[in-house]
Amino acid sequence: MPQTLPQPEKRTFLVVDDHAMVLGGTLNILKQEYPEADILTAPTAQAALEQIAQTIPDLVIVDLVMPETTGEIAQANSGLQLLKTLMEQYPSLNIVVQSAHVRTLVWLKPSIDNHMGGFTVVDKSQPMKDLLAMVDWALHERIYTPREIRNGLQLKPAWMQVLQFAFQESLQDTAIAKRMNVSERTVQCYWTKIRDVLEVYKDDDKNLRIQTEVRAREQGLID
Repeated sequence: MPQTLPQPEKRTFLVVDDHAMVLGGTLNILKQEYPEADILTAPTAQAALEQIAQTIPDLVIVDLVMPETTGEIAQANSGLQLLKTLMEQYPSLNIVVQSAHVRTLVWLKPSIDNHMGGFTVVDKSQPMKDLLAMVDWALHERIYTPREIRNGLQLKPAWMQVLQFAFQESLQDTAIAKRMNVSERTVQCYWTKIRDVLEVYKDDDKNLRIQTEVRAREQGLID
């Protein structure tokens, strides 16, 4: 009896960018990497919100400099406000910021810190392979923000609690969630935030938990 091969996962992406050349390059690389995906586009912040309201995508790739509506001048404030709105209305949405103005994200740091979905950032000057890496990370609900928008090693109290329960009391995530009275998914989200601040990222040859503990001890966050 012939075996039935597993079907690729059907995904929907939304790319928000008003630059035709950049948009074309992004679409081409996404179609090559994710041929099964439905890829939607939006040239303005307003169009993006309308698209997402109709079909919540698995991933949104957002430029920061864009027009608010058709006919308006592209500006960073439109992109920042769009991101803020998306994170407020869709707290689990996976987001990739693809922009030449990533430093302006510092104004959204509180919203980024509270976001529960994947959130990664890539500069438009970087190779397309870097964009694909950030897309993959965001789809797996990982976090990556450039060093320029971090405010040093400032961890929220809840993140510090996770470190203490994990490395001082040797608790697993399920037990940590019970102690903190939150869901296990929330604890996993806290881990992604902690690792981003500590600059600990996935490496197939290394154990993420051990890397995180070593880095946290180096920075004096735990005894």
